[in-house]
Amino acid sequence: MNVLILGGTSEASALATALAEREVPALFSYAGRVSTPKPQPLPTRVGGFGGVAGLAAFLTEQRITHLVDATHPFAERMSRNAVAAASHSGIPLIALTRPPWVPQAGDRCTPVADVEAAVQALAGPPQRILLAIGRQQLAAFAAQPQHHYLLRLVDAPETPPPLPHHHIVLDRGPFTLDGDLALLREHGIQRVVCKNAGGTGAIAKLDAARRLGVPVVMIERPVPPPRREVHSVDAVLAWLHHGSAPASGLESEPGAERGV
Repeated sequence: MNVLILGGTSEASALATALAEREVPALFSYAGRVSTPKPQPLPTRVGGFGGVAGLAAFLTEQRITHLVDATHPFAERMSRNAVAAASHSGIPLIALTRPPWVPQAGDRCTPVADVEAAVQALAGPPQRILLAIGRQQLAAFAAQPQHHYLLRLVDAPETPPPLPHHHIVLDRGPFTLDGDLALLREHGIQRVVCKNAGGTGAIAKLDAARRLGVPVVMIERPVPPPRREVHSVDAVLAWLHHGSAPASGLESEPGAERGV
């Protein structure tokens, strides 16, 4: 057995720890979006593969026997490449995902399909907005320059974002309710824009927004390609050791909710 983990999430780190503890041969791969990625207890590589063909070649060259896609729910291209490369190489693949956030009583949440729709949802008079979407798509919000944007990022952007009014806070989750309540109050936040990443590491901003009555614009997840999908490290371990043959179509673990 030789496992490749496509990582970058807390779930991927938990799986890496579990495999290391069990002395299962494995390799951890980061996309390279963060300048100082979290150290892993496994051999680690950083960077892309060069599309489907590059990933398929890597799987063959490294004699990978099992592929685990534990990337961010919005890493759409990587997930599609993983499915295609695994199929081409005849290697079984599983996706370790987190269930999406579900609105609760008291939420003032507006779901939108994508970043472009989130930008359109901000039409109107100036507001103070927490923009918690990472750094890759900040430029899209230049179409709504009237707002003051609070940007919470892991790393400082290489070039200043094209937003006339913004302030950057560098921080890395998991975040706390008290911390996010203080953040929203200190900056007078009137609206939150975020992606439906799911999990617990970044949910504090939603809890804080609910507590303060702040509206949230929630960007929904892209629809993943057909694949086997589970929501726990234990489910991946069971798959690795019990009949992990390639599968067509999506199969969620019993009782798990598929994120879309």
